[in-house]
Amino acid sequence: MKIVITCHLPNDIIQPLEERYDVVMWEKSSEPMPRERLLKEIEDADGLFTNVADQINEELLERAKKLKVISTMAVGYDNIDVAAAKRKNIVVGHTPGVLTEATADLTFALLMATGRRIVEGMDVIRQNQWKSWAPFFLTGQEIYAKTIGIIGMGRIGLGVAKRAKGFSMDILYHNRSRNQEAEQELQATYCDLDELLTKSDYVVLLAPSTENTYKMIGKEQFAKMKNTAVFINTSRGTNVDEEALYHALKEEEIFAAGLDVFDSEPISSTHPLLSLRNVTVLPHIGSAAIETREEMARLACQNLLNGLEGRPLVHEVK
Repeated sequence: MKIVITCHLPNDIIQPLEERYDVVMWEKSSEPMPRERLLKEIEDADGLFTNVADQINEELLERAKKLKVISTMAVGYDNIDVAAAKRKNIVVGHTPGVLTEATADLTFALLMATGRRIVEGMDVIRQNQWKSWAPFFLTGQEIYAKTIGIIGMGRIGLGVAKRAKGFSMDILYHNRSRNQEAEQELQATYCDLDELLTKSDYVVLLAPSTENTYKMIGKEQFAKMKNTAVFINTSRGTNVDEEALYHALKEEEIFAAGLDVFDSEPISSTHPLLSLRNVTVLPHIGSAAIETREEMARLACQNLLNGLEGRPLVHEVK
């Protein structure tokens, strides 16, 4: 049987696959397999190792005459047409859990860098603009003992809340259901979205990408935030109306934004948000810790092996 891997992985990680199957792996580590190559390779593939950079849509699935299992190296799977896969009896696996702590680390790091204007400070030095000390030079927002509002109290949201507790922050959260662990162990307070937006000094978006969360944060929501508020998004770019965010930042309706994700990725250096001083951006690296990415890759490989050998996937998208 044949397996297609759309990204370049270390040899020791794919060895269990190569011992059993014919593996076609994209050779470049800096970019995903081109769409045309993927469409060709998928025609006789039994297994597909993919990630968020690939669009696994109905067009591709119609060409996949032998495909039995799709395994994505990610928690989210909004780039995969799961319904179309199910119609063709293709099982879909993903990698939740293993990236929780790395993404929570990155989220809180982005929160701190944005609130305290860390990247702006580095740019000032690089551009030789640091001339002297001044009382209000590059002043940002305090973090300690402030209020954080977390939208989406899943595994990663809980991880961010634990880090916020270490900074003595008051924790508000909004979720589809109550999180008893967050409330009992961290004294987090459940509230509706409007209350969270109104009261929070830091608004952190960690909601999944669904029809209900599409552009859930827009003009109306930014208008409810404090003008000193810092907005952080490490969930999905499609959850935010970027035009409304640009307006809110430019007009200083909110203080700043830290973004690891965008509506359409990758973005270019001419993206409108990059023209603003009060934006800190990252290239979708929420889980980009070496140990985490290696574990994600191994789990995705195990999902593939299980699916091809007729065993339940470790984590199957239902």
